[in-house]
Amino acid sequence: MAVKKVYELTQAGLDQLKDELKELVEVKRKENLEAIKEARAQGDLSENADYDAARNEQARIEARIAEIEEIIKNVKIIKTNDDSSVVNIGKEVVLYFVDKDKEATYQLVGTIEANPKNGKISIDSPLGKAIRNKEEGDTVTVKSETGKSFNVVIKKVV
Repeated sequence: MAVKKVYELTQAGLDQLKDELKELVEVKRKENLEAIKEARAQGDLSENADYDAARNEQARIEARIAEIEEIIKNVKIIKTNDDSSVVNIGKEVVLYFVDKDKEATYQLVGTIEANPKNGKISIDSPLGKAIRNKEEGDTVTVKSETGKSFNVVIKKVV
């Protein structure tokens, strides 16, 4: 029997996935079916690049719909009820990168919700693992996947 995978998401992350699913089902799927219909109308399908592209897009859309439905079916909402200054999933942290003399704010989230460009880092990333369960004021050495190390100071936990 296969082990059921559980996906950890914040409520905002779940809402975002539901919005994406709605867009795929109600808009993208319909647009794609229209594109397939138009490509079929062009005649010979064996050498029809528009038809091939539309079918490939259809496969991508349907795969993403199935993926999102699987995530939603097996989601665990991350809740942070405590007001402590301990870093954990769902918390927002202000970090000071010592070597770069730079501050950055991140929210710790589950792996599938992670998007560093948007300030969301995975709790399973090297940085996430290093700062997890640490407190405001702690200095932490982070070892990256490339083997390099750097220091961060946890300035604030919200």
